[in-house]
Amino acid sequence: MFRNFLPFLVVLPATIYSLLSLWCGWRFFKGQGPRAKGQKISAVTGPRTLDPGPCCGVTILKPVKGIDEGSFDNFASFCCQQYDGPVQILFAVAAEDDPVIPVIRQLQDDFPDRDIRLNIDPAIHGPNLKISNLMNIFPLARYDLLLICDSDIRVEPTFLASVTAHFSNPRTGLVTSPYRTCQVHGTATALEALGFTAEMVPNVVVALQLEGLSFALGAAMTFRRQALEEIGGLGSLVDYLADDYQLGNKIHRAGWELVLDRQFVESMVHAENIRGILSRQLRWARTMRVSRPGGYLASGVTLPGLAVLIVLAAGPLPWSLAAILLLYVVRSAVVTLFSRSLLKDRLLPKWGWLLPLRDLLASATWLCAFLGNSVQWRGQRFRVLDNGKLEIIKK
Repeated sequence: MFRNFLPFLVVLPATIYSLLSLWCGWRFFKGQGPRAKGQKISAVTGPRTLDPGPCCGVTILKPVKGIDEGSFDNFASFCCQQYDGPVQILFAVAAEDDPVIPVIRQLQDDFPDRDIRLNIDPAIHGPNLKISNLMNIFPLARYDLLLICDSDIRVEPTFLASVTAHFSNPRTGLVTSPYRTCQVHGTATALEALGFTAEMVPNVVVALQLEGLSFALGAAMTFRRQALEEIGGLGSLVDYLADDYQLGNKIHRAGWELVLDRQFVESMVHAENIRGILSRQLRWARTMRVSRPGGYLASGVTLPGLAVLIVLAAGPLPWSLAAILLLYVVRSAVVTLFSRSLLKDRLLPKWGWLLPLRDLLASATWLCAFLGNSVQWRGQRFRVLDNGKLEIIKK
């Protein structure tokens, strides 16, 4: 009898974790906020409960390379903010022939009343070329609130008002924004976008609830200049692959509070083949393994795909199928609620059939992260060292 129930025991951690993530997500996005140990409720509640105070000037730092999906509209969304304070937008480009430069020039022409500057500088300060780009343009930053935002991100008109409201708390050092993808181009990009809904956002809200926020999400990070100076400036990040994690974690360890805003930003994906997506997934997995080794190792217990493989290999077939069915009844319901009610990305139910495949992909990349330390990034191969730093692999 124990052998018959063994498959249910194997899927139990993944099932419980799915329900836990839904509870954490519902509390956070529906306004109750997490009760993280040692962290005040005011540090993680949404801007609706905070006094925004006077509007501060914000400098938006955008490292760009090449054309993304809807590049002009992505950039323009930052020029159409319902925000009363001054806003400066700085674009950092490394090459004179980068195809994104005409797009930025057009943006300057279409928004002549906005403070938009383009800096072209090929100087390299370390293996992380994104941070090198930012270091080149940083001396032009005018304001004490700084925002680093990826070039493929599009925001709502209330985005700046939402993130800056948190800085009425003088202890807030950094505000990070969750991200989603609503528009996909076929199965491959849907498979990646589903990872935000089924894994990334649930994992973040669980971490927020159980231990408090100690890292940042790279899509959009708003922070105080003072906090950046206390951790050694951008130069302290240029040797690392996970510059977003390092920025948030260093500011957290310097004694500042980190905040997760409730407003999503949109990651605009372009049509891509499965090979490129798999390469990026592996890079992210190896990044997380070196950034949070203990948590990454423990996360294997909660992976549904891994549980399914173990159950199929170890249990009697009828009971194995029953356990897997139970897991996916719960998991499908949880991910659908995340998609429809919390992220509102509209991926489910249309792409729900991809969920088991997405789970298997997550399990495969989790395992492969332990089998090597090389990653492909921006056309260059790197070796990720145990301390999270990058080392270029020479051809």
